[in-house]
Amino acid sequence: MPRIGDYELHTIECGRLRLDGGAMFGVVPKVLWERRAPADSRNRIQLCMRALLLEQRDRLILIDNGAGDKHSPRFRDLFNLEGCTVEQSLHNAGFNMDDVTDVVLTHLHFDHAGGSTTRVGDRCVPRFPNAMYHVQRDHFEYALKPSHRERASFLPDDFVPIGASGQLNLVEESGLLMPGITVRVVNGHTSAQQIVKISGPQGTIVYVADLLPTVHHLRLPWIMAYDVRPLETLEEKAVFLDQAVARNWQLFFEHDPDVAVASVEQTERGVQYSNPRPLSELF
Repeated sequence: MPRIGDYELHTIECGRLRLDGGAMFGVVPKVLWERRAPADSRNRIQLCMRALLLEQRDRLILIDNGAGDKHSPRFRDLFNLEGCTVEQSLHNAGFNMDDVTDVVLTHLHFDHAGGSTTRVGDRCVPRFPNAMYHVQRDHFEYALKPSHRERASFLPDDFVPIGASGQLNLVEESGLLMPGITVRVVNGHTSAQQIVKISGPQGTIVYVADLLPTVHHLRLPWIMAYDVRPLETLEEKAVFLDQAVARNWQLFFEHDPDVAVASVEQTERGVQYSNPRPLSELF
């Protein structure tokens, strides 16, 4: 497994889902995006839910955790949820849920935070009993009272039990979260999403979450209709990608079904990805 600083990195696959292609690419015409992301008969494209696990001697840090397994058959059909759960993938990597000491949630949409809790009888409880959950304060407060536009993406069972458990750390803005790990707040997709940067002597990898859900979203105008502030997303992407190119950051894609990690480079056609590869070939 690759290592950055004190952390050994593991990919944790949390299953797959399908979302509406038009919503995923916003104003981009279907004739353009469907060449890269073919749609099914319900206009949905295939996406991945890919978490990142950071293993240190005395900590095990999980970034996001997929949609979880609490959903009704109707919900599962609507989003075509399938594949392994975070629990199965952790087991495949040699760990279990009790081993996780920290869960960093980029934001609380169901496909990123649904695996945070599990149903026990008629209530939901934190799925990682020994973990502290790290969420931006502004985002957690927003998720409790979301706008009508985003209400369907925030499922209270995914995060309200965490707030009641005493396992919640509310993060204040961008900055250092743990040694070698910083978070950066972006507000275009949703209020106070935090993307996660891991740095060490070997280099830097950034878990870009829904700032750049797939490699196709590297194109500046390719912005999701799900984003609540698309013009802000445009500015955030431009600044971030300039830095990523200049500083040779490696990007870890949560939703791209084919590309886990890629480099980025400036070309005549704008920033493009290069050297797509699995995490095991990071450096």
